[in-house]
Amino acid sequence: MFKTPLKALLLGSALLATSFASKAQNMHDSWNTLLNNHVVAINHGHSTEVDYSAIKAKQSELKTYLDSLSAVTQNEFDTWEKPKQLAFLINAYNAFTVELILTKYPDLKSIKDLGSFFSSPWSKEFVPLLGKTRSLDDIEHGLIRGSGKYNDPRIHFAVNCASIGCPALREEAYTADTLEAQLQEQTVRFLSDMTRNIVQDNTLSVSSIFKWYGDDFEQGFKGANTLQQFFMQYPKALKLIPAQQKALKNNDMKVKFLDYDWDLNARQ
Repeated sequence: MFKTPLKALLLGSALLATSFASKAQNMHDSWNTLLNNHVVAINHGHSTEVDYSAIKAKQSELKTYLDSLSAVTQNEFDTWEKPKQLAFLINAYNAFTVELILTKYPDLKSIKDLGSFFSSPWSKEFVPLLGKTRSLDDIEHGLIRGSGKYNDPRIHFAVNCASIGCPALREEAYTADTLEAQLQEQTVRFLSDMTRNIVQDNTLSVSSIFKWYGDDFEQGFKGANTLQQFFMQYPKALKLIPAQQKALKNNDMKVKFLDYDWDLNARQ
């Protein structure tokens, strides 16, 4: 009987493992290319615009990427480290949001146009992911926020709702190896935007994101158990002078929430 030499078996196993590792490492490459080419920084780098027309012309490439995300099983996902899981979920949310916009683009002014009186666009179940057909809400509030695994409020500066008021859609895909730096950069990028987070005298006016998801910023992330403590981690980004930092620390600074701009973040 023919027997495969042990050396050949080991070599085959090694090549197979390398192939799987390469596939995992390159999973988000096509999404990265679409973002690199069709997302443009504006507002001194604080925001981005999306060239939906250009992406629509390459929708087959987007679909191929989305199909690759849908092919990942729950069992496979569960074997990954947390940074890889979270990068996957953020990319999935953002890419499927773009796909949703393209279903009506250019005949819409806001993602809200894709909803109805009875349901929001975020509750539409159209995302085949991890063995179920899910909504964007399910990805964000169930898999990311509701899982209890990640406890990182900075995800709110990474997931993108296709709106001007939303933190920038990053011009590159999120990856496990770079996730920490990317989340930190996105946070500083948004907080330092003086059109959406404004300090004036003893009042700090911030995005409504901090009202809607205030609890997420009070769950002990890097020791922050209040919204004020979270802001105190970024005094330079918010341009807080020492007296304002002291007032914020002592809970003597008034925090107000600004109106949210739901207009589409489309490139003009």
